[in-house]
Amino acid sequence: MSLFIGFDTSNYTTSVAAFDGERVCSHKRLLDVKPGELGLRQSDAVFSHTQRLPALAHDLFSEVDGGVTAVAASTRPRAVDGSYMPCFLVGEGQGRVLADAVGVPFYAVSHQQGHVAAAAWSSGRMDLLDREFLAYHASGGTTELLYVRPGADGLPICERIGGTTDLAAGQIVDRCGVKLGLGFPCGVELEKLALKAEPQKPFLPKADGCEFSLSGLENKFSALIGVESPEKTARFVLDSISAVLERCVDRALEKYGKLELLCAGGVMSNTIIRERFERKFGAYFAEPRFSSDNAAGVALLAARLFEREGAH
Repeated sequence: MSLFIGFDTSNYTTSVAAFDGERVCSHKRLLDVKPGELGLRQSDAVFSHTQRLPALAHDLFSEVDGGVTAVAASTRPRAVDGSYMPCFLVGEGQGRVLADAVGVPFYAVSHQQGHVAAAAWSSGRMDLLDREFLAYHASGGTTELLYVRPGADGLPICERIGGTTDLAAGQIVDRCGVKLGLGFPCGVELEKLALKAEPQKPFLPKADGCEFSLSGLENKFSALIGVESPEKTARFVLDSISAVLERCVDRALEKYGKLELLCAGGVMSNTIIRERFERKFGAYFAEPRFSSDNAAGVALLAARLFEREGAH
């Protein structure tokens, strides 16, 4: 049986995955962040990945059968010039060593391409990778509306056509959650709070086409803390994020025509956002376990690239 291995060492999660052509198996662990803090320095993230990746890989290989056919790793956040984070060097290094040791190809992909592939596969729409579509990648470090088309190398070309000009949606979620006393990352707990409140009138920041700023939203929710209940504050934040993301999709559809919409990243797994996007756009979503950072999409891309090389 063929095994395609993926490594992803982001600023939030250490993960390794295997794809055997039918099933994805992944092992991942969130990076440990001290209470009240909003993430890790890159040096600390690199140290954590280096410590924990061997054990996660051991657990993975104890669970799967077959010889390794190809290996891939996310080597940078996005497939654009200048995109770089030291934490990705850990997964890349492990991936290259494994590929060389067993004599199989190694493929470098971006973290964002992995997110898109994981969302496409887990929603049953891998066919999207062979044509044009829109994708929203919204996570702790990225909030981008993408025009996606197939590249000559088999990887999706993700062209940024909109998104935040400052804070990512996930940063807003985490900053609000930490101020409310929740543990980092705060997405799951903030959603639980928000679902206890009725929908709130959203704050819509100024936008230039599909570009927008979320710093004003941080000022708005900060003013609510201690005045409104935690539940209403959480709901206000999530309703506001959903509203501005929706507005940008509307504008993109006016420009690019009726394209299908795929949603990836941890923020897009939020129940409130998902329900609104499914109802309004018929959007496709990753399963929750494939929404947050993981190596599943990277392993899927390893299989796609290997098969494409064989076809040529």
